[in-house]
Amino acid sequence: MSAKGAAHPKIIIVRKVVADHGEEHGGAWKVAYADFVTAMMALFIVLWLLSASEKVQKAVGGYFQDPTGKGRQTGTTNAGIGETLTLNQNDLQRLKEKLEQAMRQIPAFQNMAKQIRMTITAEGLRIDLLETQRGMFFETGNPKPTEAGTELLKVLANELLKLQNKVAIEGHTDSTPYGRVDYSNWELSADRANAARRILTDVGLSQDRISQVRGFADQRLLLKNDPTNPSNRRISIIVRNQGLDAQEEAFAESKPEAQKPAPASGKK
Repeated sequence: MSAKGAAHPKIIIVRKVVADHGEEHGGAWKVAYADFVTAMMALFIVLWLLSASEKVQKAVGGYFQDPTGKGRQTGTTNAGIGETLTLNQNDLQRLKEKLEQAMRQIPAFQNMAKQIRMTITAEGLRIDLLETQRGMFFETGNPKPTEAGTELLKVLANELLKLQNKVAIEGHTDSTPYGRVDYSNWELSADRANAARRILTDVGLSQDRISQVRGFADQRLLLKNDPTNPSNRRISIIVRNQGLDAQEEAFAESKPEAQKPAPASGKK
Protein backbone atom coordinates (compact mmCIF):
# COMPACT_ATOMS: atom_id res chain seq x y z
CA MET A 1 0.00 0.00 0.00
CA SER A 2 1.35 3.36 -0.96
CA ALA A 3 1.65 6.24 1.42
CA LYS A 4 -0.92 8.13 -0.62
CA GLY A 5 -3.56 5.40 -0.19
CA ALA A 6 -2.96 5.20 3.55
CA ALA A 7 -3.63 8.88 3.95
CA HIS A 8 -7.10 8.61 2.49
CA PRO A 9 -8.88 5.47 3.88
CA LYS A 10 -12.27 4.47 2.49
CA ILE A 11 -15.30 5.42 4.60
CA ILE A 12 -18.01 2.75 4.81
CA ILE A 13 -21.50 3.98 5.86
CA VAL A 14 -23.92 1.36 7.26
CA ARG A 15 -27.61 2.33 7.30
CA LYS A 16 -29.92 0.46 9.67
CA VAL A 17 -33.58 0.39 8.66
CA VAL A 18 -35.93 0.14 11.70
CA ALA A 19 -39.21 -1.56 10.81
CA ASP A 20 -42.38 0.27 11.92
CA HIS A 21 -44.75 -2.28 13.44
CA GLY A 22 -47.38 0.30 14.41
CA GLU A 23 -49.33 0.03 11.20
CA GLU A 24 -49.19 -3.75 11.34
CA HIS A 25 -50.95 -4.08 14.75
CA GLY A 26 -53.03 -0.89 14.99
CA GLY A 27 -56.06 -1.06 17.36
CA ALA A 28 -57.20 -4.55 16.43
CA TRP A 29 -56.45 -5.87 19.91
CA LYS A 30 -58.90 -3.37 21.40
CA VAL A 31 -61.71 -4.68 19.24
CA ALA A 32 -60.91 -8.26 20.20
CA TYR A 33 -60.82 -7.35 23.89
CA ALA A 34 -64.17 -5.52 23.65
CA ASP A 35 -65.71 -8.60 22.01
CA PHE A 36 -64.37 -10.77 24.80
CA VAL A 37 -65.80 -8.51 27.53
CA THR A 38 -69.18 -8.37 25.76
CA ALA A 39 -69.28 -12.16 25.49
CA MET A 40 -68.49 -12.54 29.18
CA MET A 41 -71.23 -10.07 30.14
CA ALA A 42 -73.77 -11.93 27.98
CA LEU A 43 -72.73 -15.21 29.62
CA PHE A 44 -73.20 -13.69 33.07
CA ILE A 45 -76.72 -12.46 32.19
CA VAL A 46 -77.71 -15.87 30.84
CA LEU A 47 -76.45 -17.63 33.96
CA TRP A 48 -78.31 -15.12 36.16
CA LEU A 49 -81.57 -15.63 34.24
CA LEU A 50 -81.27 -19.41 34.49
CA SER A 51 -81.07 -19.18 38.27
CA ALA A 52 -83.78 -16.48 38.60
CA SER A 53 -87.43 -17.18 39.43
CA GLU A 54 -90.08 -17.59 36.74
CA LYS A 55 -91.60 -14.19 37.53
CA VAL A 56 -88.26 -12.46 37.08
CA GLN A 57 -87.74 -14.25 33.77
CA LYS A 58 -91.17 -13.11 32.59
CA ALA A 59 -90.48 -9.55 33.65
CA VAL A 60 -87.16 -9.44 31.80
CA GLY A 61 -88.68 -11.04 28.72
CA GLY A 62 -91.58 -8.64 28.84
CA TYR A 63 -89.22 -5.67 28.88
CA PHE A 64 -87.61 -6.71 25.61
CA GLN A 65 -91.04 -7.27 24.05
CA ASP A 66 -92.40 -3.92 25.27
CA PRO A 67 -89.52 -1.70 26.51
CA THR A 68 -91.67 1.43 26.98
CA GLY A 69 -94.42 -0.39 28.90
CA LYS A 70 -97.03 1.43 26.84
CA GLY A 71 -99.11 -1.25 25.23
CA ARG A 72 -101.81 -0.38 22.77
CA GLN A 73 -104.33 -3.07 23.73
CA THR A 74 -106.05 -4.28 26.86
CA GLY A 75 -106.75 -7.78 28.11
CA THR A 76 -104.57 -10.83 28.20
CA THR A 77 -101.66 -10.74 25.76
CA ASN A 78 -98.06 -11.78 25.40
CA ALA A 79 -96.72 -8.25 25.68
CA GLY A 80 -95.72 -6.35 28.79
CA ILE A 81 -94.71 -8.70 31.58
CA GLY A 82 -95.80 -11.74 29.61
CA GLU A 83 -99.29 -11.96 31.11
CA THR A 84 -101.19 -8.71 30.58
CA LEU A 85 -100.64 -5.38 28.93
CA THR A 86 -100.48 -1.93 30.49
CA LEU A 87 -103.37 0.37 29.73
CA ASN A 88 -102.37 3.45 27.77
CA GLN A 89 -103.67 6.98 28.27
CA ASN A 90 -106.43 6.57 25.67
CA ASP A 91 -107.75 3.41 27.35
CA LEU A 92 -107.82 5.09 30.75
CA GLN A 93 -109.58 8.12 29.33
CA ARG A 94 -112.30 5.92 27.80
CA LEU A 95 -112.67 4.06 31.10
CA LYS A 96 -113.00 7.39 32.91
CA GLU A 97 -115.77 8.47 30.54
CA LYS A 98 -117.64 5.17 30.99
CA LEU A 99 -117.52 5.45 34.77
CA GLU A 100 -118.77 9.03 34.63
CA GLN A 101 -121.65 7.95 32.42
CA ALA A 102 -122.57 5.13 34.80
CA MET A 103 -122.46 7.38 37.87
CA ARG A 104 -124.79 9.91 36.23
CA GLN A 105 -127.53 7.28 36.48
CA ILE A 106 -127.49 7.62 40.29
CA PRO A 107 -130.44 9.82 41.40
CA ALA A 108 -128.31 11.73 43.93
CA PHE A 109 -125.40 12.21 41.50
CA GLN A 110 -126.01 15.95 41.11
CA ASN A 111 -125.48 16.44 44.84
CA MET A 112 -122.23 14.48 44.89
CA ALA A 113 -120.77 15.34 41.47
CA LYS A 114 -118.40 17.98 42.85
CA GLN A 115 -117.12 15.50 45.43
CA ILE A 116 -116.02 12.93 42.85
CA ARG A 117 -112.63 13.44 41.22
CA MET A 118 -111.11 11.12 38.64
CA THR A 119 -107.51 11.51 37.50
CA ILE A 120 -105.17 9.42 35.36
CA THR A 121 -101.91 8.66 37.16
CA ALA A 122 -98.89 6.42 36.60
CA GLU A 123 -100.60 3.73 38.68
CA GLY A 124 -103.83 3.84 36.69
CA LEU A 125 -107.21 5.56 37.03
CA ARG A 126 -107.71 7.11 40.47
CA ILE A 127 -111.26 7.78 41.68
CA ASP A 128 -111.36 10.04 44.76
CA LEU A 129 -114.56 10.33 46.79
CA LEU A 130 -114.14 13.57 48.73
CA GLU A 131 -116.02 14.15 51.96
CA THR A 132 -117.96 17.26 53.01
CA GLN A 133 -118.26 18.83 56.44
CA ARG A 134 -121.41 16.82 57.23
CA GLY A 135 -120.22 13.66 55.55
CA MET A 136 -121.06 12.61 52.02
CA PHE A 137 -119.90 9.04 51.53
CA PHE A 138 -119.19 8.08 55.16
CA GLU A 139 -120.79 9.11 58.39
CA THR A 140 -118.74 11.77 60.17
CA GLY A 141 -116.05 10.20 62.35
CA ASN A 142 -117.37 6.73 61.51
CA PRO A 143 -116.19 3.98 59.17
CA LYS A 144 -119.80 3.20 58.19
CA PRO A 145 -120.69 4.29 54.63
CA THR A 146 -123.71 6.49 54.06
CA GLU A 147 -126.55 5.42 51.80
CA ALA A 148 -125.19 7.61 49.00
CA GLY A 149 -121.68 6.23 49.49
CA THR A 150 -122.91 2.65 49.39
CA GLU A 151 -124.91 3.26 46.21
CA LEU A 152 -121.97 4.91 44.47
CA LEU A 153 -119.57 2.11 45.41
CA LYS A 154 -122.04 -0.48 44.09
CA VAL A 155 -122.21 1.34 40.76
CA LEU A 156 -118.42 1.43 40.57
CA ALA A 157 -118.25 -2.28 41.45
CA ASN A 158 -120.61 -3.19 38.59
CA GLU A 159 -118.39 -1.31 36.15
CA LEU A 160 -115.22 -2.85 37.55
CA LEU A 161 -116.67 -6.31 37.01
CA LYS A 162 -116.38 -5.67 33.26
CA LEU A 163 -112.60 -5.22 33.54
CA GLN A 164 -109.65 -7.47 34.33
CA ASN A 165 -107.67 -4.83 36.18
CA LYS A 166 -106.85 -5.20 39.83
CA VAL A 167 -108.05 -2.55 42.27
CA ALA A 168 -106.37 -0.78 45.17
CA ILE A 169 -108.38 1.04 47.85
CA GLU A 170 -107.07 3.87 49.99
CA GLY A 171 -108.47 5.63 53.04
CA HIS A 172 -107.44 9.17 53.98
CA THR A 173 -108.36 11.57 56.77
CA ASP A 174 -107.72 15.22 57.57
CA SER A 175 -105.36 16.37 60.32
CA THR A 176 -108.03 16.81 62.96
CA PRO A 177 -107.28 14.36 65.81
CA TYR A 178 -109.90 11.66 66.16
CA GLY A 179 -110.36 12.25 69.87
CA ARG A 180 -109.90 8.73 71.24
CA VAL A 181 -106.82 7.21 72.79
CA ASP A 182 -107.52 3.71 71.46
CA TYR A 183 -108.68 4.77 68.00
CA SER A 184 -106.89 7.24 65.73
CA ASN A 185 -107.01 8.49 62.15
CA TRP A 186 -104.89 5.50 61.19
CA GLU A 187 -107.60 3.07 62.24
CA LEU A 188 -110.36 5.24 60.76
CA SER A 189 -108.69 5.52 57.34
CA ALA A 190 -107.95 1.78 57.20
CA ASP A 191 -111.47 0.84 58.38
CA ARG A 192 -113.11 3.04 55.75
CA ALA A 193 -110.95 1.50 53.03
CA ASN A 194 -111.94 -1.97 54.26
CA ALA A 195 -115.62 -0.97 54.36
CA ALA A 196 -115.36 0.09 50.72
CA ARG A 197 -113.66 -3.22 49.90
CA ARG A 198 -116.51 -5.19 51.47
CA ILE A 199 -119.09 -3.36 49.36
CA LEU A 200 -117.13 -4.02 46.16
CA THR A 201 -116.76 -7.73 46.93
CA ASP A 202 -120.40 -8.08 48.06
CA VAL A 203 -121.46 -6.88 44.62
CA GLY A 204 -119.35 -9.59 43.02
CA LEU A 205 -115.79 -8.32 42.63
CA SER A 206 -113.58 -11.31 43.43
CA GLN A 207 -111.18 -11.15 46.35
CA ASP A 208 -108.15 -11.75 44.12
CA ARG A 209 -109.00 -8.58 42.19
CA ILE A 210 -108.29 -6.53 45.32
CA SER A 211 -104.61 -5.69 45.07
CA GLN A 212 -104.09 -3.55 48.18
CA VAL A 213 -106.06 -1.91 50.99
CA ARG A 214 -104.20 1.09 52.38
CA GLY A 215 -104.86 3.42 55.31
CA PHE A 216 -102.82 6.64 55.18
CA ALA A 217 -104.45 8.72 57.95
CA ASP A 218 -103.42 12.35 57.26
CA GLN A 219 -100.03 11.55 55.72
CA ARG A 220 -101.12 12.28 52.14
CA LEU A 221 -103.27 15.36 52.35
CA LEU A 222 -105.06 16.49 49.23
CA LEU A 223 -104.95 20.12 50.40
CA LYS A 224 -101.62 20.50 52.16
CA ASN A 225 -102.18 24.21 52.88
CA ASP A 226 -105.50 23.43 54.55
CA PRO A 227 -104.91 20.21 56.53
CA THR A 228 -108.27 20.27 58.35
CA ASN A 229 -110.33 20.77 55.20
CA PRO A 230 -112.96 17.99 54.99
CA SER A 231 -111.94 17.26 51.37
CA ASN A 232 -108.80 15.68 52.80
CA ARG A 233 -111.11 12.97 54.15
CA ARG A 234 -111.57 10.69 51.18
CA ILE A 235 -111.69 7.18 49.82
CA SER A 236 -109.65 6.45 46.70
CA ILE A 237 -110.40 3.59 44.32
CA ILE A 238 -107.47 2.98 41.96
CA VAL A 239 -108.03 0.91 38.83
CA ARG A 240 -104.46 -0.30 38.49
CA ASN A 241 -102.64 -0.78 35.21
CA GLN A 242 -102.77 -4.43 34.21
CA GLY A 243 -99.62 -6.30 35.12
CA LEU A 244 -98.47 -3.74 37.67
CA ASP A 245 -98.79 -6.15 40.61
CA ALA A 246 -96.73 -8.81 38.86
CA GLN A 247 -94.07 -6.27 37.98
CA GLU A 248 -93.84 -5.16 41.62
CA GLU A 249 -93.59 -8.77 42.81
CA ALA A 250 -90.87 -9.54 40.27
CA PHE A 251 -88.93 -6.45 41.30
CA ALA A 252 -89.17 -7.40 44.97
CA GLU A 253 -87.97 -10.95 44.28
CA SER A 254 -85.04 -9.71 42.20
CA LYS A 255 -83.56 -7.76 45.12
CA PRO A 256 -80.54 -9.53 46.66
CA GLU A 257 -81.12 -10.92 50.11
CA ALA A 258 -79.50 -9.09 52.97
CA GLN A 259 -76.27 -10.68 54.03
CA LYS A 260 -76.63 -12.72 57.18
CA PRO A 261 -74.26 -11.84 60.02
CA ALA A 262 -71.34 -14.19 60.43
CA PRO A 263 -71.78 -16.70 63.29
CA ALA A 264 -70.18 -15.66 66.53
CA SER A 265 -66.80 -17.20 67.20
CA GLY A 266 -66.55 -19.63 70.10
CA LYS A 267 -63.40 -17.95 71.32
CA LYS A 268 -63.71 -15.44 74.14
